[in-house]
Amino acid sequence: MVYILLIIFWASISSSSGQQYYDYSDCSLDPDSYPGSRYTCNSSQKSCLTFLVYRANQQFQTLSNVTDLFQVNPDESNEVLRLNNLTSPSKMLPPGREVLIPINCSCSGQFFQANFSYVVPGSTTYSDIACSVFESLLKSRTLGEENQLQENDLKAGSKLHVPLKCACPDDFSSSKGVKYLVTYPFVEGDTLDLLRMKFGISLEDLCAANLLAPNPTVYPNTTFLIPLKKYPIMNLQITDSQPPSPGFLPTIDIETTGQSKLRTLYVVGSAVGFCLVLVALLVCGLYVKALRKWKVERLLSFNARSSCSIASPRSAQTARSSTNSCLSPDLLVGVTYSLCNYSIDELKRATKGFSEDARTGDQAYKGMIDNVQVMIKQMRFEDTRQVVDVHSKINHINIVSLHGFCYGENVTPWPYIVLELPSNGCLRDCLFNQSNYLRWHKRTQIAFDVATGLHYLHHCIFPTYAHLSVNSRNIFLTTSWRAKLGNVRPLKRNSSISSSVKGWVAPEYLLHGSVSEKVDIFAFGVVLLELLSAREDMDGRLFKDSTGFLGGASEGGCFERLRSFMDPALKQDYPLAEALCLAVLAKACVEDDPLHRPSMDDIMKVLARMV
Repeated sequence: MVYILLIIFWASISSSSGQQYYDYSDCSLDPDSYPGSRYTCNSSQKSCLTFLVYRANQQFQTLSNVTDLFQVNPDESNEVLRLNNLTSPSKMLPPGREVLIPINCSCSGQFFQANFSYVVPGSTTYSDIACSVFESLLKSRTLGEENQLQENDLKAGSKLHVPLKCACPDDFSSSKGVKYLVTYPFVEGDTLDLLRMKFGISLEDLCAANLLAPNPTVYPNTTFLIPLKKYPIMNLQITDSQPPSPGFLPTIDIETTGQSKLRTLYVVGSAVGFCLVLVALLVCGLYVKALRKWKVERLLSFNARSSCSIASPRSAQTARSSTNSCLSPDLLVGVTYSLCNYSIDELKRATKGFSEDARTGDQAYKGMIDNVQVMIKQMRFEDTRQVVDVHSKINHINIVSLHGFCYGENVTPWPYIVLELPSNGCLRDCLFNQSNYLRWHKRTQIAFDVATGLHYLHHCIFPTYAHLSVNSRNIFLTTSWRAKLGNVRPLKRNSSISSSVKGWVAPEYLLHGSVSEKVDIFAFGVVLLELLSAREDMDGRLFKDSTGFLGGASEGGCFERLRSFMDPALKQDYPLAEALCLAVLAKACVEDDPLHRPSMDDIMKVLARMV
């Protein structure tokens, strides 16, 4: 809920005029205090003829089924057929086929609504009726409030009052020629650009009608108002045989001369282009396969030569260029040619014999190899395999890279991995250093860099991974103060809980070991709070007490409370609006319920406004 308010905050300060608020929340949700949940009566006309869009589905497969649901007057049946470019009300419609339904919209108290009744066919819920039967044209909470029945009392034969969302143009819109506001339910795959083309109107008009800034984000299971200056009609170029989600256009003259020839050229050109792409992909696949085979053969022969050379007494200086025969071949195939195999003597020289001065953590050391600062970590063999496997799949500027490994030879049976160590150290130490504090623009950039790295792990590799160890001590900063995620040893879904995870973590992970991207979202929220305050909170009590005002529990003093929470080293040298936005985003990330946390994609859209 807090994330929804955050988006609303941005939209409200970015837009200047419009018709009604766009509600970002899902059909099954209904924020108590947000007016966008229903369309308010802001017009001098208290009723109007308008339209809504409905999609054919398994329950309502014909236009006749749909018109029965919306209790269309039989005298209007022919008009509805013409409106949707159909010839028979009983013809089966493909799933997802959009149809326009005329409705009477009127002001009832504070809100516009189109009133219908619905007889419950069997055991169901308000959410199923609002979000499935009526396809998000009203909220489940609204349906519950309009009817006196408890959800447990919904039985076959129960008659419900259904107030669907609709709106009439306000006086300003009417003066601009807007005659209709069509209620359009968004589904997965819909975009504003697609909507603009369906109805033949500008993106600016769409955004203005819904009180949105340019290039907004829209979500499935929400509704959108389409401002039209003409009577809408189904686009005649769209046939019933086409895939789901056909479009609409206002009434326009359509020229058909030469269109069939042009369409034929498009089809032929597309087919030829598709064939060429297939051929190119096939050639590339064969080339990659041959190249991989060559590399493996070269690697195996290289391993054989290396094994012989290691068997003879040689200086440890030559060990880097060879592959130790003790390493399992399946660990090395495909990655050895890009990783260094360090000798134990090289690691000892880099860390001054693994001295305490070089130690940075439990079995972790820093050192210099070839004038490059690195981190050297001792790990179990199975963990080393996992790290090598993961790093062989990833290559990202915001993730610490793996330089190589050392099996340990005979003197130290446990292997080591050698990782990049960015020069400015970990984020926690930088926040603690008040003498050289991080300026605000660096902190927002760090937040965006970490989000970008997590987005890559969550969405851009296969299989996707959850990091499960995101904290300010595992985030490292380069000379240019760009952030890199360290300790990338992600576990696959359904993995057991990791004992290495410390600090304030997601409750579902701590209690049940539940592994998902939402665990990383929670941890990212904690990092945001540390970026704001420079404090470290191991159990969350300090942050919960300090940010309680973000949940709306307190009255007044919001900005003062925020200033007292911020890092004193910043000395108020930061945009207060951005700080509030970041704090609200952090609050959304650390929600106890993982379903209420935003996705990393949502987070990046918010942070992109600040960098």
